[in-house]
Amino acid sequence: MSSTNIPTSTSVLESVVIKAPLAKVWHLLKLQDFDKFWSALSKSEVVKDVSQETDIFKWTFNDGSVYEVKQEEHSAINHHITYSVITASPELSYSSVLSTIRCHAVTAGPHADSTYVEWSAHFSSDANAGVISDAKYKRIEALLDLEKAVTKA
Repeated sequence: MSSTNIPTSTSVLESVVIKAPLAKVWHLLKLQDFDKFWSALSKSEVVKDVSQETDIFKWTFNDGSVYEVKQEEHSAINHHITYSVITASPELSYSSVLSTIRCHAVTAGPHADSTYVEWSAHFSSDANAGVISDAKYKRIEALLDLEKAVTKA
């Protein structure tokens, strides 16, 4: 059985507790600013959309791949952002992915005044085990990069 035929979940969820207040973490979570914390990105920029009704951003990764991501939802009240990949170069091996980053204030216990951050992704059923594994590790790396950016002096 090849790795492309291994049955796998098509969802990923990674999380971290960052020792910083919610407002400080949330401030960095704008799609056009992901290059300010995510070391895998060399550039993140706004793409001018003809319809002016959607927010589209171009992420250029250090490996040369380029994604255009569409902001599907943004809530400053509930502290979450959802986006989808609408184009990619090189082309993706799966049809679609919808990702969400959620932030929650930790209000009690030893982690009070910290922020719990989770980054999920829900892939189309044609995503294979390699895609899911790659997404898992990229999210872990990005969350640790976010933590470093927020907690640096």
